[in-house]
Amino acid sequence: MTGHSDAPPRPLTARRAAALAGRCRVPGDKSISHRALIFGLLAVGETNVTGLLEGEDVLRTADAARALGAQVERLGDGVWRVHGVGVGGLREPTGPLDFGNAGTGSRLMMGVIGGHPIKATIDGDASLRKRPMRRILDPLAKMGVQVLAEAEGGRCPITIRGSDDPNPITYTTPVASAQIKSAILFAALNAPGVTTVIENEASRDHTEKMLAYFGADITVVPEGTHGRRISLRGRPELKPMPIVVPADPSSAAFPLVAALLVPGSDVTIEGVMLNPLRTGLLTTLLEMGAKIDITHRRIEGGEEVGDLRVKASSLKGVDVPAARAPSMIDEYPILAVAAAFAQGETRMRGLSELRVKESDRLQAVADGLAANGVTYRIEGDDLIVTGGAVKGGGTVKTHLDHRIAMSFLVMGLASDNPVSVDDETMIATSFPQFRPLMAALGADFA
Repeated sequence: MTGHSDAPPRPLTARRAAALAGRCRVPGDKSISHRALIFGLLAVGETNVTGLLEGEDVLRTADAARALGAQVERLGDGVWRVHGVGVGGLREPTGPLDFGNAGTGSRLMMGVIGGHPIKATIDGDASLRKRPMRRILDPLAKMGVQVLAEAEGGRCPITIRGSDDPNPITYTTPVASAQIKSAILFAALNAPGVTTVIENEASRDHTEKMLAYFGADITVVPEGTHGRRISLRGRPELKPMPIVVPADPSSAAFPLVAALLVPGSDVTIEGVMLNPLRTGLLTTLLEMGAKIDITHRRIEGGEEVGDLRVKASSLKGVDVPAARAPSMIDEYPILAVAAAFAQGETRMRGLSELRVKESDRLQAVADGLAANGVTYRIEGDDLIVTGGAVKGGGTVKTHLDHRIAMSFLVMGLASDNPVSVDDETMIATSFPQFRPLMAALGADFA
């Protein structure tokens, strides 16, 4: 399977749209989809998953789970079955594990492999090879994982040998990162005794919720003002459980903001995850004056979900606190687009983490705003956008980043002139149905 970055670029242009209307369901949550496959691998027996995101990133995690010994079958649209081998039962893969563009899949699987006495090489496309992995490898090394080979600066391709008896550790994460925390917890599943992860700033907690759901002995208590202390007792037998993957709030962000910006729009997005550690964008848009009603709240697969009814709104600029960043780290590009149409200034604080995403996302957002006549400035790690009418007319460099591509296509639906992106191919990593779904609501892409 070749990476999407090998495909020739396909430019795409968005034009000002008439009112968007209708109901839609965006793809399953990417974070939960990766974890559903990993928990299926680590449980003994058969785990059934519905609503799995079938984007390229998640399919790479499915391939890796197969290479490590699980039987992984697609039964239908978003319906998958994983027959797992249990904690301690992984087999050594015969070749490198190619994660394409998937930062989450590669980092979580390093933790899974780290808790087993096997050797594996983790690799990916040109974009993944640029992303820092040292922050994952450092705590794993404390647990007894050996790094046998790595590219410069702790980057992929990385070959590790896991431990047959990982050390239980107590580790304070240097930044709020669900990936660091999850990698440690996955390695700790095969460690004797209790491993503790301390976060000074809480990051998304899907791994902890799913560990509890699959029968692990895990406790989570508050730590300081915003933090958490997570303790996991190793060597549980994880029981297979059915998983319903809720709709991804990061993908819902695109039709949601489009409906806010295009005059006269009225769109309902169904079954969106409402985990409070993922709803930073929703909180921010409501502060900006967005008309969003949340209905039919319910619990699916251990997570709260609801339907979002969104109507066109006139937005005003706000100050977004740095403490909110972990709950909306992937949504800043689309928030910057919303801010471009809002009255006044929007200041987004503390965006250092955006510099190490699929691209330097902060710079890519700034360049895209500039190309379309939007006034902005960067002060330290803060992005300040001055809103109003958006001229548009620019072509945005996506740097193989799906969220940059989708964000600026949304801009083009409400700007005075069309907005183009240099490539749409990588949108398939997270949201393969983006174009047809948006077109069904009334978007004009060509």
